[in-house]
Amino acid sequence: MTHAKLPRLSAQSRLTTPLGPLTIAVTELGLAGLWFDGQSHHPGVLTAPVDDRHRFIVQARDALRRYWAGDASEPFGVPLDLLGTPFQRAVWMALQHIAPGTTRTYAEIAELAGAPAAVRAAGAAIGRNPVSVIVPCHRVVGRDGSLTGYAGGLDRKRALLALEGAVPAGSRNEELFA
Repeated sequence: MTHAKLPRLSAQSRLTTPLGPLTIAVTELGLAGLWFDGQSHHPGVLTAPVDDRHRFIVQARDALRRYWAGDASEPFGVPLDLLGTPFQRAVWMALQHIAPGTTRTYAEIAELAGAPAAVRAAGAAIGRNPVSVIVPCHRVVGRDGSLTGYAGGLDRKRALLALEGAVPAGSRNEELFA
């Protein structure tokens, strides 16, 4: 497993979700990481203190609880402090413009990030998104609408899209949120 590079973390916490536990990591500037257990690019053991009362952890928890309850309204309203290259940051910004209940292709994200010919690089940046769910990389699909790649696993991607009402044709719709 390749570990994520992170800014200096101030606090961390855990959140139980219908799709498994999430680790929340924050700096003094905002949310820096949000990973499912076992997710690709999970940073591993964090040394930041556990602080369930840190203001950004409280904001992230509240936003995620609303999301799991079916309120997928945007934006989540949690300040972000993401460490990445300028291109990665442009891709992650483009992801934030995908409305709940909709999907975009990797090519569309590359174009929104200002590099229409860099579809593979956009895919790599999407795969390295350090705050899945809040920066909605699960809303990116293949050119033909198929579910492709998700650091948290395709079953989670399918379930997140189902929660938002955007399950691509031919996908299994699991009753995870009943």
